[in-house]
Amino acid sequence: MKFITLLLLLSTLTTYSQNTIKLIEGGKSPKAKLSDVKWISGHWKGHAFGGTTEEIWSPPLGDSMMFVFKLVVNDKVLFYEIGHIQEKEGTLILQLKHFASDLKGWEAKEETVDFKLVKLEENKVFFEDFTVEKIGENEINIYVVIKDEHGTNKEERFNYKRQ
Repeated sequence: MKFITLLLLLSTLTTYSQNTIKLIEGGKSPKAKLSDVKWISGHWKGHAFGGTTEEIWSPPLGDSMMFVFKLVVNDKVLFYEIGHIQEKEGTLILQLKHFASDLKGWEAKEETVDFKLVKLEENKVFFEDFTVEKIGENEINIYVVIKDEHGTNKEERFNYKRQ
């Protein structure tokens, strides 16, 4: 019994040390509106993967907030993302597509990478494996689960300052 209690405690600690979460299997996304996440809007810059990262998020318009992402290393674009948070069926979903520096898509034409809404807090929005955290009016963190070169999922933090 002590072993089971210790195992449960350790698994709980592991869960709370991460900044990204998943929906419980069969779970539904909570009710939400774009107005709940409008604070993400802006022009943001940071550093990751040995280069400069840039994200530009539009304010809510037409049931979505669109964004573009760019990673620049050694003065060369490595890749782009384009996506949106869309208000759909009373909740939010974040969807994106990746593009090489020549704008050739990584995903198939009809495919998107989708992140369902898991939970909303006053200054944090949790999508599956993708969290946006408001640090202040001019700073946000974005946490994303990414597969590393060994195929292992790893949470990465992107710290951005408003431009």
